[in-house]
Amino acid sequence: MASKCLFLTKTSLLKKLKSKWFIVVNVLLLLAICVVVNIDHVISLFGGDFTSATPIYILDNTTYTYEPLKASIESTSNLANYGSYEVKKYEKSKQELKKEMADNQKIIGIVLKEDETNTLDVTVITNNYLETYDYQILSTAINQAKMTVAKALSNIDMEELEKISSPVEIKREYLNKDKKSDEESMSMIMTTIFPFVILPIFMLTVFLIQMIGAEINDEKSTRGMEIIISNVSPKAHFYSKILASNIFVIFQGVLLFIYGGIGFFIKNLLGSSNSNLTNTILTITSNVIGTDFMSKIISWLPILLILVVVTFLGYSLLAGILASITTSSEEFQQIQTPIMFLLLIGYYLAIMAGTFHGSIFIRVMSYLPFISAILAPSLLVLGQITVFDVIVGIIIQLIVNYIFIKYGLPVYKEGILNYSSGNLFKRFISVFKREKTS
Repeated sequence: MASKCLFLTKTSLLKKLKSKWFIVVNVLLLLAICVVVNIDHVISLFGGDFTSATPIYILDNTTYTYEPLKASIESTSNLANYGSYEVKKYEKSKQELKKEMADNQKIIGIVLKEDETNTLDVTVITNNYLETYDYQILSTAINQAKMTVAKALSNIDMEELEKISSPVEIKREYLNKDKKSDEESMSMIMTTIFPFVILPIFMLTVFLIQMIGAEINDEKSTRGMEIIISNVSPKAHFYSKILASNIFVIFQGVLLFIYGGIGFFIKNLLGSSNSNLTNTILTITSNVIGTDFMSKIISWLPILLILVVVTFLGYSLLAGILASITTSSEEFQQIQTPIMFLLLIGYYLAIMAGTFHGSIFIRVMSYLPFISAILAPSLLVLGQITVFDVIVGIIIQLIVNYIFIKYGLPVYKEGILNYSSGNLFKRFISVFKREKTS
């Protein structure tokens, strides 16, 4: 049986790898990933501008607010790592400023006046609505400049003024000795970077389920199943489908990883832009790479990969058993809906993992088979579960896989040669009961 199973596995795998569909899809995936990774450069080709600084013209009708405001805008934007601004002092009238802004809609105009009651009167002029982040930076910078001017006008001694203006050095002390300062950026990583890791697992699982269902239904609809089963046992046929599909999906996952590497290599050749998203991701990543926490993440990879592989195996076993009792692709589309719900629950829980900190509910969910492969990596990075919890998730998934093999294989043997119609659920129960009594 082993030789026939390996032969069917090899045949099925080569059929998938040599198909024109596989080649075309992977070329499109390579192009899509490279475009997404270098989206800032792509947008720049079609008129987008990530490199030039946003011009800010300051019409200063006060004595000495311009310099403090300019310094405050530049320091605030640098701290926020958000784009860049080109601050200039405007020497003409407010009407002339509005005319120039009509020609260049990127210009942000700031008009400063002295105010006896509020120290400073400020008007920000723009052609369109300001981005929220731009408004926050300008608002923060203007308030800082106002405080600087107010202190200067209060005739405080310069030494005292420097003490008041100097930033506070904040020292951190952690009661939990296992915590590190670089771990505080994990919530930001979860919202910006980690979805790009979770999404491929989600997509590959969907692909695995649909591929097994389509292949089994294709053989049943063309009556090729009878010919195959007359030469090999249903058990060998079942195992070959599971092995071939899982090897193919894992290979596809490796290709996606390589495509991502090619995309970042191209990005490195083209050079980084001043895209706000790009700068944010690079800053967060640079804060973690090279730290003790990064080495911890690398040490977790083997156990997480094992969890993903055994979960792939579980999904493929479930999909193969369910596909065997269907007679068309349309029926399999109906029966796979609950599986999709399982995947979606795991995906959304992984995205929102940071909001469940300390919850017993989220820890229990990380043990659930089919969900744990998507959810556990997020919780492990956030420190809400340990490697021991991941191992528990793997053991539970292996137990479920064993149950599927023991009780699902008889259903598969009966179902692949069953072409009866009717309610799918009743058909599954009847097939299961017949196999148990036989």
